[in-house]
Amino acid sequence: MSQEKQDKKIKTGKTKRKEIIEENKLTIPLYNLKGEEKGKIELPKEIFDAPVNKGLIAQYVRVYLANQRKGTVSTKTRSEVSGSTRKIYRQKGTGRARHGDIKAPIFVGGGIAFGPKQRDYSLKINKKQKRKVFLGALTLKQKEKSIIGLDDEFLKIKLKTKLFYEFLKKLKLEKEKILLIFSKKEKNNLLLAARNLSNVELSAINLLNSYQILKNKFILITNEALTVLKNHFLIKNEIK
Repeated sequence: MSQEKQDKKIKTGKTKRKEIIEENKLTIPLYNLKGEEKGKIELPKEIFDAPVNKGLIAQYVRVYLANQRKGTVSTKTRSEVSGSTRKIYRQKGTGRARHGDIKAPIFVGGGIAFGPKQRDYSLKINKKQKRKVFLGALTLKQKEKSIIGLDDEFLKIKLKTKLFYEFLKKLKLEKEKILLIFSKKEKNNLLLAARNLSNVELSAINLLNSYQILKNKFILITNEALTVLKNHFLIKNEIK
C-alpha cells in the first residue's frame, strides 16, 4: 500500500472519530436576542445525562408539596367556645328535644364537630435523594430538548417586556410555561424585562429546586448561569 493511501485512511479514520465524538456530545442551542440560533453549548454528561429514577422524582414532588402546606387552620370544639355551660331548659316536660349547654355543635355559635385542627404536614427527604432528583429532572428536560441557552447580550436587553415577549414569539414559546434561570439573585435588565410575563417564572441558579424544573415545560438559561451550574457540580460536587 502506498503512503498516500495510508495517509487517506488515517485522515478518514480521524474524521469518523470526530463525527462519533460530536454525535455523543450533549448540546443545547444558543440564541441571540433576535431569535436566531447563534451556535451550540456543550453540556456535561455528569449533570445532564444522569440516571432518572421516576419513583424517586414522584416521592420528591409529594414531599415538596406537603412541605408547602402551613397546617395553621384550626376550629374550636364545644369545650373551647366561650359561653355558659348552664342547661338551656329542663330535661323533661317541655316537649322539646333533650339538650345540654348552648355550645353544642347544632346551635349557631356553638363548637365545630370534627373540624380541622392545627397539624404539621411536613415530610423529609435526604440530601442524596435531592441530588439524584435534581440531576434526573435536568436530564429529563435535556432529553425532551426543552433547554434553551441565552446569549450574554440578553443581560443588556432594554427594559421593555415587549422585547422579551417578541423573542419568545419568534421561538413560539409565548404561551408555554417557562423557567428563566439567572446566575445570581440581583436585578438585571433581563429580569426586569421578563418578570411581568405571567407564564415566565424567574429563579437564580443557587435558589433553583427540582419542582421548578419539572413543572415548567421549557427552561431558558443564561450562559453565565450554566457556567455557575457546571462549577458547582463538577468542582464542589454537591447540592445545597
